[in-house]
Amino acid sequence: MNRPRILIADDTPASLSLLSHVLEPQGYEILAVSSGKDALKLAERAQPDLILLDVMMPGHDGFHVCRTLKADEATRDVPVIFITSRNETASVLNGFRMGAVDYIVKPFQAEEVVTRVATHLKISRLTRELQQRNAELEAEVSRRVAAETSRDKATQKLSTLASREAQRWGLDGFVGESPHMKRILADIERLRQFSKTSVLITGESGTGKELVARALHHHSSRAGEAFIPVNCVAVPADLLESLFFGHVKGAFTGATADRKGYFELADGGTLFLDEIGDMPAALQAKLLRVLEDGEVTPVGSTKSHRVDVRVLSATNADLAAKILTGDFRQDLYYRLARYTVETAPLRERREDLPLLAGHFLKVFAAEMGMTAPALDASALALLSHHSFPGNVRELKNAMERALILSGGQTVKREHLQLFEAAPAPVAKAPARTAADTVPLDLGAAEHTLIQRALEQTGGNVTEAARLLNVNRSRIYRRMPVSK
Repeated sequence: MNRPRILIADDTPASLSLLSHVLEPQGYEILAVSSGKDALKLAERAQPDLILLDVMMPGHDGFHVCRTLKADEATRDVPVIFITSRNETASVLNGFRMGAVDYIVKPFQAEEVVTRVATHLKISRLTRELQQRNAELEAEVSRRVAAETSRDKATQKLSTLASREAQRWGLDGFVGESPHMKRILADIERLRQFSKTSVLITGESGTGKELVARALHHHSSRAGEAFIPVNCVAVPADLLESLFFGHVKGAFTGATADRKGYFELADGGTLFLDEIGDMPAALQAKLLRVLEDGEVTPVGSTKSHRVDVRVLSATNADLAAKILTGDFRQDLYYRLARYTVETAPLRERREDLPLLAGHFLKVFAAEMGMTAPALDASALALLSHHSFPGNVRELKNAMERALILSGGQTVKREHLQLFEAAPAPVAKAPARTAADTVPLDLGAAEHTLIQRALEQTGGNVTEAARLLNVNRSRIYRRMPVSK
């Protein structure tokens, strides 16, 4: 039996080498090129079973290559996975519009790449089986019953495969035995039968709000349908309506074809709205209308479409305070928060620290082909006294660094790099008044205050925004652009 053939197109030698190193041990034949032009030539000649495609490449970019592949009958059915550092919502949607089956953001985890490649190779193989069975039905009416049975079995295999892919977002993804964790698991189980109920997930950054949302989706009757995550902060203001509700051809300059919005893409499934507290006021009103009517009207159209979408939302902001200041609609809050799930910061569930640390060491060790090391008492003591302002995300990163620094041996205190905000220095100069330190120019004064807030919070934009009682987007607009 021939080995599955995978074509990798990436103009970064390090990425080519890493992907080849990850996939070759899985029994795949690897073909590697560094430009879009070479990818098109080799794809037509070699007929790969799957293509991993970077977006930014010299000559023809990944979107052009994917569009060309899908227009060619010889390569139309080859599954394409984008693997790139571009994670903007518009870029992700454009990748799927070009015909890609998946989109992986760099830096990636080896286990994620291996799992997704295997999944789409299997889906592609089973799809070909279905197509073959359908052809037999058309050609041989006398074998109709037997062929339909075979097709149903293949469809069931596809459904089972999708379920396996969903398992990584199931309850097994939750690690911990604290009361907080038990309460979250109980909430997810309690909501299993209420697949239409809107749920608001609250908690600090890094506490796993999206993990909760995905678990709610995959433990509901909507598990077999789409889960569409949207970061409300990242959506460009001039594309808000188009991205959420879709548009028709000719609705505006550049609208060359009808496009579905997030709501239609999530029809039958779940739409996850992250950072809901930062949604612009104009969109809040339109979102409320869709939630109440169950209909969306694409930009440039007079016809509405009914959609069946469950909306899950998440925020680390104090929505009650935003309601009082007029930055968030009270009626929208009540519509989104039919049920509320609260995630706890790591400092409030310290009994889960050893389990989580061990879990992350096991995950990273498996990716690196190592045996998971233990943590000695000194390392556990340091972890137990750390405040973890970055919560579980910070612990995860710390464990990966510790595994590398320890070389796979027992993780000790010296292998842990934990960062606390530096204490404010003792002032040596005479105290200054507000008039001395804050410029009289309004714009310059705002810039100065934001810089001070960022210094006090160690560069944490969320905490700086909370300190100044403003939206994070306002801070981002004032931050200098990196060159």
